[in-house]
Amino acid sequence: MKIEFAPLNIPLRRRLQTVAVLQWIFSFLGLAQCCLAAFVLLALSDWWMVALLYASWLWLDWDTPTSGGRRSHWVRSWSVWNYFRDYFPLKLIKTVDLHPERNYIFGFHPHGVLVAGGFGNFCTEATGFSRLFPGLKPHLLMLPFWFRVPIFRDYIMCGGTLVCPPVRPPSSLSYLVSHPKGGNVAVIAVGGAPEALDARPGALTLQMRNRKGFIKLALKHGAQLVPVFSFGENELFDQMANPVGSSLRNLQNQLQSIMGVAFPLFHARGVFQYNFGLMPYRKSIHTVVGRPILVAQTPSPSREDIESLHEVYLQSLSDLFEQHKHTYGYSEDQHLTFI
Repeated sequence: MKIEFAPLNIPLRRRLQTVAVLQWIFSFLGLAQCCLAAFVLLALSDWWMVALLYASWLWLDWDTPTSGGRRSHWVRSWSVWNYFRDYFPLKLIKTVDLHPERNYIFGFHPHGVLVAGGFGNFCTEATGFSRLFPGLKPHLLMLPFWFRVPIFRDYIMCGGTLVCPPVRPPSSLSYLVSHPKGGNVAVIAVGGAPEALDARPGALTLQMRNRKGFIKLALKHGAQLVPVFSFGENELFDQMANPVGSSLRNLQNQLQSIMGVAFPLFHARGVFQYNFGLMPYRKSIHTVVGRPILVAQTPSPSREDIESLHEVYLQSLSDLFEQHKHTYGYSEDQHLTFI
């Protein structure tokens, strides 16, 4: 296979965009391991007292990711996120105004490989979330695994991330949507890790049929449900073939059940060549925030209540996709499939 190298005369702006995305990829794939190694080395060095003090503080701070977190507007506003946005480019589209005195649950679809649209739109201010939705604070919910790594947990909390339920009560989702003054947005990639294993160009299959926990919590706390579809999310990476029932898929499912994290074998382009690597393709991402679904608070929702609202949510999500698919390059015969 002939290698297609990147030209030498690329503008500085595009090089900075590549660097911004490269550090984001590293944050997902290597930063947690580096933070853990740094903590262990610090504990084994002459500076072990610093590690002990941090460990003591960590024990006292353990529940912070489930009780609002510790966001930093400064980190969310770093210039590097603007270059990250422009690499794809990434855009957040508002369809209706959202009331700042209410709490919302954003269902983010599809999960994609690395939730690039979820991160860029809701963990940074690069696409102007605070300007589009004044008075609302977004919180992207992530797997508990990431919040168990020293130092790394503090970094990702700066972006507004919290632990995704289920975790031991009280969950971060309940904490957010029960806020009496409103103003909180809990963003959940509903398909979760299993959906990441099917994230590849053209994929429109969503893991939704058995995903009803967020529906129950919306009913319990009276939080409004908002479907969000990120057009282009699945176009960023290719994946090795892993059909259901294959040896690779079975291994991935076993690792996921043990560690709680998906291990998609993805690839796209490189830094200095366009044929192979872990950098995402430069594909546009348009994240469309739909119309909220009004939810009447039901402290003890029945099975019928949950099923009924779940069907309403699926229909709203499907309608959102159908309404905007032509604008973002999808054909008439392409539709969402729920499994």
